[in-house]
Order: sequence, then C-alpha cells, then structure tokens
Amino acid sequence: MTTPPTVLGARRPRRWLPALALTVISLFTVAPLLAVVVLALSPEGAPTLPHAIPHSLTLENITRIFEVGAFPRWLFNSLVYSVVSVVVILLTASMAAYALVRKRFPGRNALLWAIVATLMVPMQATLIPTFVLVARMDAVNTLWGLVTPTLANAQAVFLIRQFVRDLPDELFDAARIDGAGEWRIFVRIVLPLIRPVLATLAIFVFLWHWNDLLWPLIVGQTDEARTLTVGLATLKTETVSTAGIMSAALVSFVPCFVIFVALQRHIVAGVTSSGVKG
Repeated sequence: MTTPPTVLGARRPRRWLPALALTVISLFTVAPLLAVVVLALSPEGAPTLPHAIPHSLTLENITRIFEVGAFPRWLFNSLVYSVVSVVVILLTASMAAYALVRKRFPGRNALLWAIVATLMVPMQATLIPTFVLVARMDAVNTLWGLVTPTLANAQAVFLIRQFVRDLPDELFDAARIDGAGEWRIFVRIVLPLIRPVLATLAIFVFLWHWNDLLWPLIVGQTDEARTLTVGLATLKTETVSTAGIMSAALVSFVPCFVIFVALQRHIVAGVTSSGVKG
C-alpha cells in the first residue's frame, strides 16, 4: 500500500509559531509597565528613557512622592473607597441574590427585571441627580458621600443570582430538616459555595472603584477629599517631575497587582463553574 502523496508532501506544523506570537504580544503588553517602573526608579536628573537606559535605580522618587501635596490622604481615600465598596457590595448583592432565588414572594420576577433594567441606564445619566442628593445631605467632600452612591450594584446581584440558582435544592432541604435558619443557611452553605464568583467580583469591583475618576472628581472638590486617581491627574498641573508622576502611578498600581495575585486563581474557577450545570 502506498502512502498518499498529499501526506508525504505535508509539512509538520510549526508548533513554535504560537509560542513566538504570544511572546511578542506579551512583550508589547508588558513594555509600558516596565517603562513606568524604570522611569519611577531612575535617579533625579540622570539620563533615562526614552533617550537612555539608567545605570542605577533608586527608591528616592517613591519616598519623595509621599511628601507632595496630600498624596497619603489620596491613597487613604482610595483604599477606603475601594475596600468598603467591595465588602458592602458583595454582602448586599449575595443576600439579594439569595432572596431572589430561594424565597417566594409576590413581584419577585418583576423586581429581578427592574434590577436588570438598571444595567441599561448609563452612569453619566445619573450623575447630576446623584450629586444633587449628596449635596442636599451635606455629603460633598466627605468619604461617606463618595462611597454611599456606589454601593448598589445590579450587575453583582445578577451574576451571583446565576450561581445561587444552580445550587442543588437538596442542600437547602437537608439544612432546613436539621433546623437551620435562613441566616445560617446563607452563611454556612451559600457563601462557601459561591466563593469563586465572590472572589471574581471582588477583583472587578476593587479595580473599578480604585480606577474610578468621574464620580470622585465630581464629589471631591477639595484637595483632602480627592482619591488617588484624581490626585494623579492634578499632579500634571503642579511642579512635579516625570519621575515623580511615574512613582505615583507605580504606587497606585501595587494594590491592584496584590489583589489580583491573591484572587486570580478564583477567576478560572468562577468561569469554569459558571458553565457547569449540576
């Protein structure tokens, strides 16, 4: 039996091509971050990018940026804004999702669709009414005025609801037979089982609030009420060197990197379990 000529003439697939393509794409992706790191750690006045590669690196720019303006206060405001929002949004959204799935009450479906409908309203359309309410409560230039309007997250409610809906009914029936109340079922059964989606949402909610510019810019009108993102934008108008601005940007990147490294394994788990039906 002779081998078909098409098989004899076929070439082996070049398996190194995908790896090379991914390597090139990775270099283009990481290059801006590496440039920020080099510029932030370059000595003041020394030749650096894009004209030359510095011969030495120093942490003086990072320590010096904490003395510029109200930078420590900006960092504190951003941490409060992001961390409090993550905790409250995950708690309230998971409780709402549990009630929408496991509790029977009139108007449940209408309430769900009303929550989903809010996702179609652009945030810019609600800025003026929200600011008027915050101003009437005398909450402008305050932390609670910054945080409170962002604590209701319809997207988090909808995503967590999809996970709670897929939990087997036998778990809840067995818990009720054992005498567990609703709060105990929610804490001991629901929260551990939806941990992947909670961790994924924690990353996204933290990044969204940490990088938010529009609402903090509107509600924080004094230097002490600004967040780190707004503060970085104002550094360009001050006598701050490029190395100082890059140092501030590097400091603002660290919390995002830490929370992503700590919770990134749950992203894959969350995506995988969302496509598996029990």
